[in-house]
Amino acid sequence: MTRTKDKVVAITGASSGIGEATARRLAADGHRVFLGARRTDRLAALTGEINASGGTAAYRRLDVTDAADVREFVSGARTRFGRLDVLVNNAGVMPLSPLEALRTDEWDRMIDVNVRGVLHGIAAALPLMREQEGGGHLVNVASVGAYEVSPTAAVYCATKFAVRAISEGLRQESGGRVRVTLVSPGVTESELADGISDPVARAAMAAYRAVALPASAVADAIGYAVAQPREVDVNEIVVRPVGSAQ
Repeated sequence: MTRTKDKVVAITGASSGIGEATARRLAADGHRVFLGARRTDRLAALTGEINASGGTAAYRRLDVTDAADVREFVSGARTRFGRLDVLVNNAGVMPLSPLEALRTDEWDRMIDVNVRGVLHGIAAALPLMREQEGGGHLVNVASVGAYEVSPTAAVYCATKFAVRAISEGLRQESGGRVRVTLVSPGVTESELADGISDPVARAAMAAYRAVALPASAVADAIGYAVAQPREVDVNEIVVRPVGSAQ
């Protein structure tokens, strides 16, 4: 079985953290990457670095909560590179808080980005991948929160449980035409925790992040799944730091 290189890979949430690390890893592996996020200054800098180092990258501003914008993003990848082999649904937010804090605006934001954002990506990419020769591959980034729930993280975990369910349902429905991979990182060095406004949750996260994965470790897991031949579907990868209880 020959591993395929030079795929076209679109990555959401590519301006930092796991998305940025994945862009660097896949470009280094010889894939052409199309990057999306709201912070275009960061995307421009990352794209420039990848191209300067011999890789191939382009970018477009993206808001995953806007279904039309996601469709334009996917269309932009195909227009720029001729096809779309892989979509990495990575964009996510994590404003943790106890339920009794009633931060309903933050609950809505997590649902919009973490769940609807993934569904928007699937809705945009799936028809294209089903019609093109060679099919395609959807990689959904979840969390160990897709398997367990902890205090202050009930809504966040609910969104990641949803991503896990959506991924498994899509896998069963794909009929082998589209591969589906769920990647669930444990605590990882990223900017996700910067969005936590609740003081109780911030304190808990500070202790939780005492042991953390580098974002590159998650990018390596994604790179492994993407590199497999068409007849191999890596369904789920859970990546935790050594010594982490969760």
